[in-house]
Amino acid sequence: MLAGLLLAGAAVGLASKAFAADEAPDALVKRLTSETLQQIRSDSALKSGDMDKMMALVDARIMPNVDFQRMTASTVGPKWREASPEQKQRLQEQFKVLLVRTYAGALSQVTNQEVVVKPFRGSADDKEVLVRTEVRGTGDPIQIDYRLEKTPGEAGGWKIYNLNVLGIWLVDTYRSQFAQEINSKGIDGLISSLETRNRSMAADKAKS
Repeated sequence: MLAGLLLAGAAVGLASKAFAADEAPDALVKRLTSETLQQIRSDSALKSGDMDKMMALVDARIMPNVDFQRMTASTVGPKWREASPEQKQRLQEQFKVLLVRTYAGALSQVTNQEVVVKPFRGSADDKEVLVRTEVRGTGDPIQIDYRLEKTPGEAGGWKIYNLNVLGIWLVDTYRSQFAQEINSKGIDGLISSLETRNRSMAADKAKS
């Protein structure tokens, strides 16, 4: 089932790639979130809160539309330029796990969801925009806002580079945490801390 979920998400991603470059940022966010919530509604394991499947769904549906290198570099800060290619790769891998789990965890808090995109004030000439949304259903509404940039090229289009989940901008929040780790333990220390954190979260989930 997990492999099927990933393949389905990949197929949707390829099918939508052709028009995603011309899609308005608020329409892109609305579509991605609505498709994700629709899949949650149609899958009993996802509806019951299966975090492994939820993470696989977010990874397949949402993450292809994220400028993940920019997101990681912004979070790491100036020390990103000093990191080796291997260190950058490991940082992106571990930060991605952390972000996917955070986003999936937020979605799992609401059932019978629908996404409402709040009034959008961007223009066709903007290179960076803010799209504000609210996921509503059984339970308290979940605020998830997106900062997007317009990227050039055939594979370009609007890409997410920061997320506000439950009132917290993730890049800004993690930047201060990462700075403390880097100042005391260096880049390798930050990578080790992220690996430990992700393993701990996975273990806690397995016990629940």
